[in-house]
Amino acid sequence: MRAEVASPVEVPPAPASAREAVTDTYHGETVADPYRWLEDSASERVRAWTAAQNARTRSVLDRVPQRARCAARLRELLSVGIMDTPRPVGGRLFHLRREGAQRQAVLYVRDGLAGADRALVDPNALDPSGLTTIDWWYPSPDASLVAYGLSRGGTEMSTLHVIEVATGGVREERIPHTQRATVAWSGAGFFYTAHPAPGTVAPGDEHYFTRVRHHRLGTDPAADEVVFGEGRPKEDMIGVSASPDGRWVALTCAHGWRRNDVYLLDARDGSRRIRTVIEGQDALTGVSLANDRLWIVTNLGAPRYRVAEASFEAPSEWREVVPEGEHPIEGFAHTRDRLVLHTLEHAVSRLAVWTADGRRERDVELPGIGSVDASPYQTGLRADREGEAFVFQWHSFTEPAVAHAVDARTGERTAVARLPRPRGIPDVVVERTRYRSMDGTEVPMFLVHRRGVRPAGDVPTVLSGYGGFNVARTPMYSAAMVLWAEEGGLFAVANLRGGAEYGEDWHRAGMLANKQNVFDDLHGAAEQLFASGWTRPARLAIWGGSNGGLLVGAAMTQRPELYGAVVCAVPLLDMLRYQRLLIARYWIAEYGSSEDPEQYRWLRAYSPYHNVRPGGRYPPILLTTAEGDSRVDPMHARKMAALLQSETDTIALLRVDADAGHGIGKPLDKQVDDVADWTAFVAWMLGDQRIELEG
Repeated sequence: MRAEVASPVEVPPAPASAREAVTDTYHGETVADPYRWLEDSASERVRAWTAAQNARTRSVLDRVPQRARCAARLRELLSVGIMDTPRPVGGRLFHLRREGAQRQAVLYVRDGLAGADRALVDPNALDPSGLTTIDWWYPSPDASLVAYGLSRGGTEMSTLHVIEVATGGVREERIPHTQRATVAWSGAGFFYTAHPAPGTVAPGDEHYFTRVRHHRLGTDPAADEVVFGEGRPKEDMIGVSASPDGRWVALTCAHGWRRNDVYLLDARDGSRRIRTVIEGQDALTGVSLANDRLWIVTNLGAPRYRVAEASFEAPSEWREVVPEGEHPIEGFAHTRDRLVLHTLEHAVSRLAVWTADGRRERDVELPGIGSVDASPYQTGLRADREGEAFVFQWHSFTEPAVAHAVDARTGERTAVARLPRPRGIPDVVVERTRYRSMDGTEVPMFLVHRRGVRPAGDVPTVLSGYGGFNVARTPMYSAAMVLWAEEGGLFAVANLRGGAEYGEDWHRAGMLANKQNVFDDLHGAAEQLFASGWTRPARLAIWGGSNGGLLVGAAMTQRPELYGAVVCAVPLLDMLRYQRLLIARYWIAEYGSSEDPEQYRWLRAYSPYHNVRPGGRYPPILLTTAEGDSRVDPMHARKMAALLQSETDTIALLRVDADAGHGIGKPLDKQVDDVADWTAFVAWMLGDQRIELEG
């Protein structure tokens, strides 16, 4: 990004952060935690400290010359909106879309592929403040009803509602505690997942103990029958789905992101007898139910996944249909007679249609280096399970999403929804490259830049990664990336170990005791950018959020000399206490826990909060978090900011957003402010570096 001639921006002294004599003993080792008091979000002391931090950060960022221009351009780039993959159900098409100046996405429905969109659930009309969002939604198989969850302020603490599609009338159902719920329609009601009400379990445990309940429409939800989950570990992540006719119900219990159990329930069997599909295996298995069989995608004995089928009467007896291939299966869907497989080829999407007996029938042509919207073993593909239509969404780093409906029999395709391309985007190039990590492992990386920008040793560069939870970093539209590229910078995305880019082996190479591989992969990406002549440390920033926030936090404490600036969003940083707060016990299977002696040793070795050296020099950092985050506790960012501000000479800014959460449901205005802050911060730090510290 071009530097601007401007007067120095003064960074005032940080608010005082009291250091207290708090220690913990882990397996015979005493560890100081001087800023433990910043874990108490309800404390007036913490609120006052946070307000002072926000005031300081605003006083700095609002005077960065680049910010106003960044914000104006970002509003244009973000106003293209967002869209999920449309779902063909019962002759109708449903999809979620935010467009233009809308603050929140609206659930639309149309009759048939060529029908006109009609707003079905509009949070903008329900809440003019723009803070209410649709968290999830599930149409009934006949498309007459939709169950959906609403929450406010990014908390994801959903309440379930039911709406009639034909009339738009909202039924009387109000079912609370349905955060991150799944719903399976069956007969005159539905099965759904719910959490316990606060006060019915120990404080904090209301985030766990997921149960499957059954609700009959028009009855009191307080009397809903619990049909599954009792007696299981509280950390089990339970999901539910059903066959189109509602008879068969699949119950999935995930133990972290590496293994899960799957069971089957006959909704017509009043005994609620449970049949086993898979149990006790160290593998991930996803299922999708047709009316006549069970489709299974699994990495059991196949790290890159395979597809099998089974009967409902003998669901544990599988017949392989599509064997493991060279490239991992990222997702699948099925129509009445065919399978659609989404695979990844060096982190780029490929689609193919297969017959139900395992014959590859045709490839689906995609526009270029891009991504079919998907997540591990839960595909972004949507199919009519009783017809032959399927829908996929495609986008790239610089091209907003377009959704296509395809006839699986003929390959005929129709664009059914698209987001507009913003005006003025220059000719942007996406390159694919590979580099060697510290142990010799070859890691792919995307390079995004304006045509004509060449390696010159001084290109301002942002390097991003994730590296965890079996999540692949595939090309997807990013307003920040477009802005950075059109201003002359380089945006690099490294496909670190821990993700799904090469299947389960790649995931496991970056989790638990292997987590250091992820950080080494990022360091290797930085060194490759230097060696290939793109940039130098003072002109390289790293950005990451959530698990990616842990990534950049560890990177800056391990190799501070490699990086010129850090943006650390909604991060995990205290890896010795992370599992004690909010939903973080779910993540023990990915990271480990300090409660275990062996796991403590590897967590202590890289935990960013515990590896800051007093008096050390670290790159400037912007830490961001939100008060409504129900996933990663804001204490991580608060404690890290206090430590860096008090015990190093690093420029550390903290921004704590009110009425926002982990990022889900963030309204347009907040998205603009968020991205404008970090792009301006990085542009300032990598460009005009005349920074003055007061005091």
